[in-house]
Amino acid sequence: MQISFKAVAIANELDLNVIANHFGIKRKFKWEDFLLLKESHLQGVVASSEEKCVYLFHFGVMVCINLQHHEIMDIILYLKKLVPAINDQTAFIYEDDYSLCIHESGATAIDNDNMSTAEYFAYQSELIATALAKSVALEKNETEVDILLDKVEAVVNSLNEGDLTVSDKLLAKMRAEILRFKLGAISHLMILDNPDITWDNVQAAELYSRLSLIFELKERFNILQYKTQTLMDIAESFSDLVHAKRSTRLEWIIIILIALEFGLAIYDKLVR
Repeated sequence: MQISFKAVAIANELDLNVIANHFGIKRKFKWEDFLLLKESHLQGVVASSEEKCVYLFHFGVMVCINLQHHEIMDIILYLKKLVPAINDQTAFIYEDDYSLCIHESGATAIDNDNMSTAEYFAYQSELIATALAKSVALEKNETEVDILLDKVEAVVNSLNEGDLTVSDKLLAKMRAEILRFKLGAISHLMILDNPDITWDNVQAAELYSRLSLIFELKERFNILQYKTQTLMDIAESFSDLVHAKRSTRLEWIIIILIALEFGLAIYDKLVR
């Protein structure tokens, strides 16, 4: 038996409560929760929903179980009616696949692409989906932070050439973009938080720990944090330099005005 996983980034953020209410799931979802759409929920969305399900995470990633490409697109288009922020055009830019193979004989083995086990437990699918979703979300954020670094590098190059003529509007926009990224990437992902099931199940905790190491979640998250903090430091330093230059210019204007006033006073005295 083989279970296939496909994770795709479909939005920056998903309102799980809106989607859950539509499917008749009456509960309040928090940031750390995921939404599981089972076979019964997918009936009418895909042609055949048997042995298929979907995990949805608030940070904008969907993990599909045993679904083909066209079925995934059907689900994305269906969900877009509920959450307009979903982008079906860029859904497969950030994606990853994984498989879980169940063999009655053989030891448990885990690598980058698949996991083999002699016995299947429901928590295995949940943990694989969670780790895979976070990995795809990290990939998306890693690309976005590199784009931001390129933008900041252009500003730093201007600084290196002695050009400090950057408008307050541009500086504010740049810092807002970095802060918005930091909020989405660092706060919402919660990479360092373990799924609830790992607190009560030793085997689940061990599995998630191994998956986290394989996908390098903690290391990638720390690098992302470092890059984001570097962006904030650069933006703040550049802002301080620009404001310092303007303050110096203002001081010179005041000195010149005082000197002119003093000169006019002397001229007036001499003329009289």
